[in-house]
Amino acid sequence: MITFIYAQDNNRGIGYKNQLPWHLPNDLKFFKTQTMGKTIVMGRKTFEAMGCRLLPGRKSVVVTRDASYKQDLDDLTVLTSVDEIVSLSEHETLMIIGGAQLFNALWPYVDCVIRTQIDAVFDCDVFMPELDDTLWECKKIEPGVLDEKNQIPHQFEWWNKCQ
Repeated sequence: MITFIYAQDNNRGIGYKNQLPWHLPNDLKFFKTQTMGKTIVMGRKTFEAMGCRLLPGRKSVVVTRDASYKQDLDDLTVLTSVDEIVSLSEHETLMIIGGAQLFNALWPYVDCVIRTQIDAVFDCDVFMPELDDTLWECKKIEPGVLDEKNQIPHQFEWWNKCQ
């Protein structure tokens, strides 16, 4: 199974210059709880934007077209093709965490989307497509809690591809 997990603003923006354009600790906590104990898959640029570090408690996979790409990390798997990702997804649930090129390449294969919808607009240079409600069904929505550290209205959404 392939699951996308991302946060987007009201214009479907997800990033700016390889960074998140907002500060929303609730979303980071949500991301952690949704991905803990699972396999996370990311593109090389996303991995490098994270400082080439592994997230604790998760198996990490980096996807790159560079077959010679190496990192001195024992627990890192490097794949070089969409076919390898799809093959791996037949045996375990993969949480795709970005970036844009990887999301675009895997749209035909995604089964589930877990999305933080941020009720604001930010400067973004990377965007997600609209989820077509004839192809996708929203199964659950949870409002995000607003407080001193989380001042941007947001909600957490779970979408499944219609059969």
